[in-house]
Amino acid sequence: MQLIIVTGRSGSGKTIASRVLEDLGFYCVDNLPITLLPTLVHAVVENYDRVAVSVDVRNLLEDGSQLTDALDFLPQKIKPEILYLDSSDEILLRRFGETRRLHPLSKTELPLAEALQMETRLLEPLAERATWRINTDGLSVHELSERVSERVLGKAATRLIVVFESFGFKYGLPSDLDYAFDARILPNPHWVPELKPLRGTDPEVQHFFAQQPMVTKFIHQIETFFETWLPHFQRANRSYLTIGIGCTGGQHRSVYIAEQLGQRFSGQQFKVTVKHREVSRK
Repeated sequence: MQLIIVTGRSGSGKTIASRVLEDLGFYCVDNLPITLLPTLVHAVVENYDRVAVSVDVRNLLEDGSQLTDALDFLPQKIKPEILYLDSSDEILLRRFGETRRLHPLSKTELPLAEALQMETRLLEPLAERATWRINTDGLSVHELSERVSERVLGKAATRLIVVFESFGFKYGLPSDLDYAFDARILPNPHWVPELKPLRGTDPEVQHFFAQQPMVTKFIHQIETFFETWLPHFQRANRSYLTIGIGCTGGQHRSVYIAEQLGQRFSGQQFKVTVKHREVSRK
């Protein structure tokens, strides 16, 4: 049986993640006290192949010992996986302000900022054991649903999902990168008037880059690096790897390189996805 514990800070998207898992065929239980986890698992192990349990901060004690005890009492053949969702304090403060909902720990009359800090401390034992961590800052409901689905399906299929993501450094680093490469040293079509309004996916820009030896070498060396190491990530049961390519605005160099790398690794044993974070800024 596959057992996933869904947890994380309040307001970070646990409800959405649980709905995604339910759509994927998981038997889902919301806000189960962690001490009842072994009882639940023993009760359903013969009837369900996939179970997801949402654990709320209200169901944890301050010392965290009940988590270790609960995991120790699970059937030996079941290895729980933990999906931990998080967001920055700034984003969580804004979300609670927009929804006007009380934080679970605010019912003790704690100010919201202090409640968020206490929640982080209480959830630390789960965060340290996390199989997957997703920062939901800036993610839409659709994007969060997609990431949860990709990570869980990638793990279940024991097939590494490789994401090449272009971005603009002027807008900050994406929060979920495993690797980041800086393409700002490369020739920039932004300074060619007829190419400036185009993107790295347009034929004219692609032709421009194909004539640049520095760009060809840059792509080749990244390709060689990951040809060597991606199989090791696969054998280590890694389910998801996000590789960021950044340039200044995320429209030309990073887009072209991400597309090239995606093409070169497609058709291999990995599932390859190419994303362009700044495409909507055009």
